[in-house]
Amino acid sequence: MQTIIVDFDSMDQMTQIFGPFDANIKLIEKTLPVTITGQGESVKITGDNGVAAKAAKTLETLKKMRDSGQTINDSVVSQAMDLVDDGAADEAVMVMKDVITLTNKGKPVKCKTIGQKNYIRAIKEHAVTICIGPAGTGKTYLAIAMAVDALKNEEISRIILTRPAVEAGEHLGFLPGDLQSKVDPYLRPLYDGLFEMLGEEKFNRHLERGIIEVAPLAYMRGRTLNNSFVILDEAQNASLEQMFMVLTRLGEGSKIIVTGDVTQVDLKEQASGLERTAQILKDVDGIAVSRLNNRDVVRHKLVKDIIKAFEKYKEKEDGRNSNDTEHRNRGGYSRRAGFQKGH
Repeated sequence: MQTIIVDFDSMDQMTQIFGPFDANIKLIEKTLPVTITGQGESVKITGDNGVAAKAAKTLETLKKMRDSGQTINDSVVSQAMDLVDDGAADEAVMVMKDVITLTNKGKPVKCKTIGQKNYIRAIKEHAVTICIGPAGTGKTYLAIAMAVDALKNEEISRIILTRPAVEAGEHLGFLPGDLQSKVDPYLRPLYDGLFEMLGEEKFNRHLERGIIEVAPLAYMRGRTLNNSFVILDEAQNASLEQMFMVLTRLGEGSKIIVTGDVTQVDLKEQASGLERTAQILKDVDGIAVSRLNNRDVVRHKLVKDIIKAFEKYKEKEDGRNSNDTEHRNRGGYSRRAGFQKGH
């Protein structure tokens, strides 16, 4: 057994890290496991050798995260434990100090993981960035933040948002209204990020002036996109041919960011082109492939737990069905196709 004392700078710092009804401390005790006991403005950590040290390092990391402006909740505590487990806590805390841009209300947008920092670096240094990762890793949100920052700094003249509308077969004809009304339901997640960055009034003004443009993927064909920041979201629902089409729209002074989650493919009659495109282009100069994983999830802690549970399920199914092609064709899971109907 090992006992370690961790001192806090103030009772306020200690209270925020403990959380309501000591919820954050209880999460650490449950996960590692250790016993953490408050002693004035210090805590005593008791646990097996190595485990107690991890708990102490987690608390030290949370102190730095709190002092950098982060609200300490169960998701942040879980993230801190992951960082300590990976030996990346100190580097990650430094990453969290960098501000990408400010929201409409003046809130700084920052990277929260090393994976996100590498993603942002890739966007800055490459004309085309393909980001593949699970839900909740900030793929789309950070791309929008970078787009808005580039627009504010007059590095580009417009932001173009596109997304496969697979539910309507890319035709969109039966939906009521004009093109804008037809694509709105599919681009709503992108709108949410832009509303936060720009405010609804400024967003609508930019939309009216063509500074922000939204269009289904099919409408990108035949265009050359100059001085633009193009975001292709939900690219796992684009075919290889569509991926080729949109990437070859790249014009002078433009960037294209492609984001997607290969475990959430909705295509029924054709294969997803996202992973294959990443493999084809991974060694091409000027193109970066960024991969995020469950360590980069920054939504509710349960999102990370859900992803882990599904990953275990997929591994079990892949092992069970590795030699059973017929079962996979009926609806089993494959890493290329994602979850199919029946699961």
